[in-house]
Amino acid sequence: MSKITDPAQFGRVAVVMGGSSAEREVSLDSGRNVLAALKTRGVDAHAIDGIPALLDALRAGHFARVFNILHGQHGGGEDGVLQGALESLNVPYTGSGVLGSALSMDKTRSKRVWQSLGLPTPKFAALPRGADVHAAAREIGFPLIVKPACEGSSVGVTRVFEEKDLDAAVQLAARYPGDLLMETLIEGDELTVAVLGREVLPSIHIVPQGAFYDYNAKYVAEDTRYICPGLDGEAEAQLRALALVAFDALGCSGWGRVDVMRDRHGRNWLLEVNTAPGMTSHSLVPKAAAAAGIGYEELCWRVLETSFDHERGIPGGRA
Repeated sequence: MSKITDPAQFGRVAVVMGGSSAEREVSLDSGRNVLAALKTRGVDAHAIDGIPALLDALRAGHFARVFNILHGQHGGGEDGVLQGALESLNVPYTGSGVLGSALSMDKTRSKRVWQSLGLPTPKFAALPRGADVHAAAREIGFPLIVKPACEGSSVGVTRVFEEKDLDAAVQLAARYPGDLLMETLIEGDELTVAVLGREVLPSIHIVPQGAFYDYNAKYVAEDTRYICPGLDGEAEAQLRALALVAFDALGCSGWGRVDVMRDRHGRNWLLEVNTAPGMTSHSLVPKAAAAAGIGYEELCWRVLETSFDHERGIPGGRA
């Protein structure tokens, strides 16, 4: 249920979108949708493109709070940098704080945290620039995945089934900043679980027409199928419980989405957490919310409400 009933309680809201990350176009699409939804609900919301423009506007006193729908790192607002700046300015914002954002953006460190807690995540190797990728691949075993350690939206991701294809996969991932990550390819079903406040929404089983859920299947294709809830009964309950534990383990709060692979034996494997998930017409969180009876406008309102957790100074965004 909504905690805020009067849109005036939010004050003037900056919806920050776009930015300069590899996910700029997706963020702009998400941001336009969020902005329209908030305005429809009577919120005094305004679009801001990127972090420098946002910080200028905040220092000038133009906004009371921030709805962060930037995606990615390096100019995307999902890596803890923006969160740190907003904390220093005492400006409340949506989503996870500095630690949760930074940890979630770095897939290697996410997996190390989960591993330390005994949570299931595919076998992996961190690959600094210049690392012996062929030796790592022999350790991991084929088939495997190669991807940038700190990108989202399936940017730079390759499924590798034979060693002859490894170098091309590494070259693609290396186009993006930071280290690379190699992990076991879990063959099975791709699922995702959204968290809204402390509510875990129904899971979604993603069924792309192609080999896997790549950038095209996420944002362009019209033939990807989404089954929600993705599982039934106890299996669904166990998946949702695992997603919340994984979310909390990384210090995440507010809202987000936990991506999971379920293998042929019915075992769940944690892949990553997105702390500012997409909100486009193809995006997953709105689909899960709809299945839980939460329309798009209400979803945006409830995400904006998470900014009050930061305003009250609650550690980790929770009471």
